[in-house]
Amino acid sequence: MYSFFVVLAAIAAVALAFIVLIQESKGGGLASGFASSNQIMGVRKTTDIVEKATWTLAGLLVAFSVLSTFTLPGSEVKSATDDMKEQPTQLPQGAGQNAAQQAQGGK
Repeated sequence: MYSFFVVLAAIAAVALAFIVLIQESKGGGLASGFASSNQIMGVRKTTDIVEKATWTLAGLLVAFSVLSTFTLPGSEVKSATDDMKEQPTQLPQGAGQNAAQQAQGGK
């Protein structure tokens, strides 16, 4: 399952890089060459679709990254208190006797 999410994240990353490259920037970008040949959808529709694709792929990349972390083989998600529950608290030898003597008045 881990490998599946890693492959999906890699595909989403490559697609996201491609989509970002064809976006129209202030200088025109690669999208300016495609905008003139796009007679069916128009220029405004093209930028809307490219922007939605960018946000969708970015969200998918984040989701696949998080899911791959949870399916990492051999790892368990532990909280900070789990370690404290597993290990009993041990006092050094003689610590209990010193505490008892101090409670009785310091003999």
